[in-house]
Amino acid sequence: MGMRIGGNGSVFAEMNVVPLIDILLVLLVIFMIIPHHQTGLDAQVPQPPVDQPSEPQPEVIVVQVLFDGSLRINQEPVDWDRLAARLQEIFNRRERRVAFIRGDAPVEFQKVARVIDVMHGSGISVGLLTPELEHSR
Repeated sequence: MGMRIGGNGSVFAEMNVVPLIDILLVLLVIFMIIPHHQTGLDAQVPQPPVDQPSEPQPEVIVVQVLFDGSLRINQEPVDWDRLAARLQEIFNRRERRVAFIRGDAPVEFQKVARVIDVMHGSGISVGLLTPELEHSR
């Protein structure tokens, strides 16, 4: 920075920018070189577990009581004596334990009540699926 003091008492100051330009160029070179030599830390990305099934599980479980007294769980035939065990297999890895019952028109309520009893015994919340609800899905 240069200064000149005049004879009449006025002060004239002039800024010397050459050292500032030198510093700016040095910083520019430093910031251009540094990113090419830096390496980050090795990250360990989580891998999906191997033991999970590859097919997606259906969200809604529907137990169907057919007119002849046979049972199906999501269109898969199930015997009456195997119903509780099959429901436990399905809901073993699920956090939402909700299933729906759909009965054919001529089915006796006694059979539907028996399925409801088995489901309550397994700790599953039961919902009744009516034709109106089915068509609104």
